[in-house]
Amino acid sequence: MAVQVYVAIGANLAEPIQQLDVAVLALKALAINNTFTVSAYYGSKPMGDVIQPDYVNAVAGFQTSLLPIELLDTLQEIEQQQGRVRLEHWGPRTLDLDLLLYGQQHINEPRLCVPHYGMKQRSFVLIPLADIAPGLTLPCNTSLESLISVAMRDELQKLID
Repeated sequence: MAVQVYVAIGANLAEPIQQLDVAVLALKALAINNTFTVSAYYGSKPMGDVIQPDYVNAVAGFQTSLLPIELLDTLQEIEQQQGRVRLEHWGPRTLDLDLLLYGQQHINEPRLCVPHYGMKQRSFVLIPLADIAPGLTLPCNTSLESLISVAMRDELQKLID
């Protein structure tokens, strides 16, 4: 059975825009026929105290028949194929793929928490998600649009439409 999923995409090392382009192609291959969409690419400042380059971020949405853990494993495989090394929390990375939403499900497992735990506070997630799913209501019954402030919009710079 197909389920609608949303995946955050981010990179700030090794030509980030090309990293996103390659990741988008890999994610598109997971989508059931003609259900794939991707937001504009946005530039954002890194989170945390680690000194590092700015990020390029986007969100992809598609329908898949993969189960949640299968999808997580596949996302991590794509990250590894693109040189992802997990050295420090909120550190620089060639690619970061986060499963934001898996239908309207709440998943709380040791390896996977959906909806993604920080998505409601992150402009680099909410704004690209609103690009592709403007009328979306989250599993907690909160409208996506109600979470986005003017300040959040000002934090991001649209790089590629």
